[in-house]
Amino acid sequence: MAASAEAPTTSNAPESPNTSGTQHVTQHVTHGFGPVWDRDSRVLVLGSMPSPKSREAAFYYAFRANRFWPVMAALFDDPSPVPERFPDTAERMAKLTEARRAFALRHHIALWDVIASCDIVGASDASIRNAVANDLASVIRPSEIRHVFTTGAKAAQLYRRLCLPRLTEAGFDLPMTALPSTSPANARMRLPQLIEAYRPILAAATDV
Repeated sequence: MAASAEAPTTSNAPESPNTSGTQHVTQHVTHGFGPVWDRDSRVLVLGSMPSPKSREAAFYYAFRANRFWPVMAALFDDPSPVPERFPDTAERMAKLTEARRAFALRHHIALWDVIASCDIVGASDASIRNAVANDLASVIRPSEIRHVFTTGAKAAQLYRRLCLPRLTEAGFDLPMTALPSTSPANARMRLPQLIEAYRPILAAATDV
């Protein structure tokens, strides 16, 4: 799969400060973990690239201040992906990850990201360069996925540029809805607003 260089944009701020000492250093990173899906998945939710915290946890939207899981819990009236107390040990984090994986599959949600690898500074979507797309058809083809949702402006931009042409060439014609970022960097949107913005996921996943 050929790389596609991406010029920096200012569409998204970093998800959170990178406290590892490399917050101003461009690194080449790979996704690091696979998609969550099964044959009954109906919607595909795509971010851009996992943040350092998500890569560390090897799961989606793992940064504790990201509001993706509270939004999903509210939409589906299922509190299982939101702990009363955020895990403070690796064992508890692993249990939360499995609860979130089970939640996604139970509600017919597939999770992945647009990018398989890229150059990036910390968690800054605006710094992404040399993005290489994931093979989304490998998940869409054997499943019941019928709608794609992107989380954040950069994910939508990269999906349209890198993924949509290949999906069209492969014969897929799925609707795509661009949703706002659930990152704390998107501070202008509060949780109730995000829940309303994400309501189309509920409709597409449950036929309501």
